[in-house]
Amino acid sequence: MTTVEHRLPPDYRARTLRADVLAGLTATPKTLPPKWFYDAQGSALFEKITELPEYYPTRAERSILRAVAPEVAAESGAQVLVELGSGSSEKTRLLLDALRDRGTLRSYVPVDVSESALVAAGDALAADYPDLAVQAVESDFEESLGLPSPNGDGRGPRLVAFLGSTIGNMVPAQRAAFLSRVRSQLRPGDTFLLGTDLVKDPAILVAAYDDSAGVTADFNKNVLAVLNAELSADFDLDAFEHVAVWDPEREWIEMRLRSTTVQHVLVRDLGLTVTFADGEEMRTEVSAKFRRAGVEAELAAAGFTMRSWWTDSPGQFGLSLSTPA
Repeated sequence: MTTVEHRLPPDYRARTLRADVLAGLTATPKTLPPKWFYDAQGSALFEKITELPEYYPTRAERSILRAVAPEVAAESGAQVLVELGSGSSEKTRLLLDALRDRGTLRSYVPVDVSESALVAAGDALAADYPDLAVQAVESDFEESLGLPSPNGDGRGPRLVAFLGSTIGNMVPAQRAAFLSRVRSQLRPGDTFLLGTDLVKDPAILVAAYDDSAGVTADFNKNVLAVLNAELSADFDLDAFEHVAVWDPEREWIEMRLRSTTVQHVLVRDLGLTVTFADGEEMRTEVSAKFRRAGVEAELAAAGFTMRSWWTDSPGQFGLSLSTPA
């Protein structure tokens, strides 16, 4: 049975959603944070995205972990695996298996904003790893990292994993603040494993975020369905189209929703009416792409020393292991 340490007040999700939507829909240009894609439908759509032929990041990162997980286990010597965000179960198991085979593994600490996701993932892993203590933490790691209280198994060396290039969804100032929070909570002997999608041919990048089957389009529009369900909004999903654009200066993909007509949207729970012009675009996600030198520099600025760097054979994705400097 998974135990959950609660670091969020009961109304946190509803309060944060209201604040984010009010700020984003009244900004110029309009924006919505990507974390609101992920209700049950959004999570299911994202799982479909990871299986699409155009979407390489999950496969690339998994291939790296298959090859180097034993090396990660040896370099980290970790007794505790802390995973920020809900991550791929298969990728988590690659790390757990390597640490168990190394003989150091004692506990697994998933950190996520969703208690139900934590319990489901933790219970599934506990069933296959009966000797593994699963100590989940409900926290919004973008605001407060939420590493577990240092008691019992929490005292051993920890490997903190942030996979999937989720860090790419943060703009540079957010990344710097996040990495500094991670560094501030690590102790001597701890290590930090970071997944980063790499700069490559823009055609490959755009295709990964605008697949031919339209799954990513459905995923993008799902943020509007979340607002309809949770804030009594009246977005017409068919009145928006999905857009994915490569920004060569910032080296990131932007996902946007483009209004196909002049429309007025009521968000009842906020008492807010939002006007969209014909063709107006609202940003829903950035997905930054990285180069090794840039990753190393951002880690160093936050107080880390990169110890190892691995890529898949085509060089599409990077995985780094760092220690507190």
